[in-house]
Amino acid sequence: MSIQLDEKIPNNVDLSSDKRLQRALEQWLPNYLAWWGDVGPEGWQAHDVYLRTAISVEPDGWAHFGHVKMPDYRWGIFLQPREAGRTIGFGDSLGQPAWQEVPGEFRNMLRRIIVTQGDTEPASVEQQRLLGASAPSLYDLRNLFQVNVEEGRHLWAMVYLLHTYFGKDGREEAEGLLERRSGDRDKPRILGAFNQPIENWLDFYMFTMFTDRDGKYQLYALAESGFDPLARTCRFMLTEEAHHMFVGETGVDRVVTRTAELMKEAKDGDVAKAGGVPLAMIQRYINLWFSLSEDLFGGEISSNAADFFAAGLKGRYKEAQYQEHRALDGSYAMEVLENNALVKKDIPLRTAMNEVLRDGYIDDCQRAVDKWNRTLDRAGIAERLRLPHRRFHRQQGIYAGHPFDIDGQSLDLAGWQAKRDEWLPSEADKAHIQALMQPVHERGKIAGWVAAPSKGINGNPFDFEYVRRS
Repeated sequence: MSIQLDEKIPNNVDLSSDKRLQRALEQWLPNYLAWWGDVGPEGWQAHDVYLRTAISVEPDGWAHFGHVKMPDYRWGIFLQPREAGRTIGFGDSLGQPAWQEVPGEFRNMLRRIIVTQGDTEPASVEQQRLLGASAPSLYDLRNLFQVNVEEGRHLWAMVYLLHTYFGKDGREEAEGLLERRSGDRDKPRILGAFNQPIENWLDFYMFTMFTDRDGKYQLYALAESGFDPLARTCRFMLTEEAHHMFVGETGVDRVVTRTAELMKEAKDGDVAKAGGVPLAMIQRYINLWFSLSEDLFGGEISSNAADFFAAGLKGRYKEAQYQEHRALDGSYAMEVLENNALVKKDIPLRTAMNEVLRDGYIDDCQRAVDKWNRTLDRAGIAERLRLPHRRFHRQQGIYAGHPFDIDGQSLDLAGWQAKRDEWLPSEADKAHIQALMQPVHERGKIAGWVAAPSKGINGNPFDFEYVRRS
């Protein structure tokens, strides 16, 4: 599928052949640009940034790198090529031809899925809009902006589906995606983690590590969808999403690396006094963002998840790895709360699909934490980082509203309040991190609280001019 790069809206969906849709999206474009100007990256719109832009959907060379002003970024609509003869791979419609149009009986469910996914994309841009002012290096500044413009493109991907397949309702939903605002009291974003303030670069690294990793698992589940345009859209989004998780995983690792250096350099071992982030503080930010991101999977026992799977709309992560794809007879062993006690129960597998997806996510996060601990080990530091228990600090699902400690043991409210600042960022933590957020916008230089990356972007050195001031 060739990409039409010379169009007003770059695409590989032959947009020019559908004049009605083309006009509708071209009318949406100025509204999008107005939103980007209002709540996109503040203070950097006139500067040239070294960004990658999609020029194909082939995995062996899909991106072009060059300096561009963010408002001129070539946002577009890119789907993976259609697979001839593709069939639905799970649920009650297993083996039937994949849908090229929205099945009437699943219209509302599909619209809800697409709107919820679409709402996360502009939300993260809004959350991160002020971070440019405190970037620790030009390398990090460029990565922030690359994440931002690609989240904007992911919004375009969902808006294309809404405009193309959902008529007037879809157009209204697309407008709503530009009207809600992260953290707004009256019109907040749909999901809780996307209303959480991202006030500093440690927040940003944790968000791209944990919250964007949730996005990976959600996109993989939707890439299995029996609604073929959604599946193809999400497959290409995953190509871009990988960089966002790289930014987070390596970002935290660079903070850990610098902390280990300061632990050895500081005579009294006081990393905070030496201008770094103590390991205990890093751990508290892990606890916060991991638990917030876990909530994004939804309830452990979910009739919605069962309905989505049964309908063939949302599968499991890499569904092909499973032997049985209807999930009618299986069960999932889960600890549930009964009379304030944890009781093991076998839950029908379809209603536990959120938990199946969350299992893969937790394993993936643990792999990253193991990597950070290897960094500490190489530095000769005995302390270790960890993931909190999946029941810790949950605001959604069967554990919401019940205090659990970091090991998943039940607490009373007084016990939780007594330990809260040991487990989650305190006001003192936030003040310390904020004090470190002094910008470094000079080539080849970096803030003292984070280590430089091991290599630059696209084969360039760390001291490359990733952002050019106009």
